[in-house]
Amino acid sequence: MAAFFQGLGLGAGLIVAIGAQNAFVLRQGLARGPVITVATVCFACDAVLIAAGAFGLGALIASTPWALALTAWGGAAFLGIYGALSFRNAFRGQALRGEGGGAVEGGVKAVMLALSFSLLNPHVYLDTVVLLGSVAAQVPAAERPFFALGGMTASFLWFYGLGLGAAWAARWLARPAVWTAIDVGVGLVMWTIAGGLIADQLR
Repeated sequence: MAAFFQGLGLGAGLIVAIGAQNAFVLRQGLARGPVITVATVCFACDAVLIAAGAFGLGALIASTPWALALTAWGGAAFLGIYGALSFRNAFRGQALRGEGGGAVEGGVKAVMLALSFSLLNPHVYLDTVVLLGSVAAQVPAAERPFFALGGMTASFLWFYGLGLGAAWAARWLARPAVWTAIDVGVGLVMWTIAGGLIADQLR
């Protein structure tokens, strides 16, 4: 149980943070989009990456500079483009309404975007694979599965709680101006993260 709670605490500390992936889940929940599907995709990706990190892949990626650089530049490009689309929605009057039928994204598109935010964001690999993996390497092998399970539990609780909590609050967020603010906020978050990734690569 000690290893489980260690993984739970570390996983929560890494996952519960402002980022593009969380912003996307929150926005889907507020719009009453396919939030269960989106949360499931994000959790499943986290679970796979946490398992990979806990059982050795983290050290491999950390020792391969070109792999870290590739994920950083690819993630920066994706976040920059989607941030621009968020600003376009805000300033072209395409912000969402709060009637419940206007989801940000739907169906297959929501799944693909959730996969993109989960797998094209280098911070996800750094957090789940590299950092969690390096800590897991210090846990006795027999306890490592419980450490990984703790990290996965943190991810499960966070994504479903974030998405379903936002959907519950959507009834109070029916004003169009709120959706414009959400689009602007999401765009700023994405561009800030993209800028940070680029700055790190240029150092």
